[in-house]
Amino acid sequence: MKLDNFSLKDLLLAAIKSEIESTKLYLDIAKKTKNGLLSDKLVFIAKEEKKHKRFVEDIYKNHYPKEKIVIPKKSLVPLPKITVKEDMSLSKLLKIAMDGEKAASDFYKSLSSIFEKGSKLHNTLLYFSDMENGHYKVLETEKKSIDRFEEADVYWPMVHAGP
Repeated sequence: MKLDNFSLKDLLLAAIKSEIESTKLYLDIAKKTKNGLLSDKLVFIAKEEKKHKRFVEDIYKNHYPKEKIVIPKKSLVPLPKITVKEDMSLSKLLKIAMDGEKAASDFYKSLSSIFEKGSKLHNTLLYFSDMENGHYKVLETEKKSIDRFEEADVYWPMVHAGP
């Protein structure tokens, strides 16, 4: 992802906005699913996205200590817009989340290059890129499973219950 045409301020605000939207998406999907294990995974990912948001907010505050964080209604940075409709299938929601994770991974990898190689910020943003990629893989695995269930219109409420 090419970020040369954007100011650091716009990039950080876009990252914060993206993390807010991702957190909301994961919590919304978690409410929609009857699968307790999937719901737990989504809530876990939402908590990680909140941590990313706080870290990016700290970067912003360190670079712009006199400015208040004001999230733009529309991001200048080309990250996928998350649009959720009430009647969307779970697999479609997971696909939207997967696309967002892929874009976030690319974004954080590119954003890391703005900072000195080997610095704490550089390494942490690369780590975020890896984490977003990990979220993608979790979602991909769950989506494959859900696709099979949606095709057969099958759900077993106790499938994840222990002995």
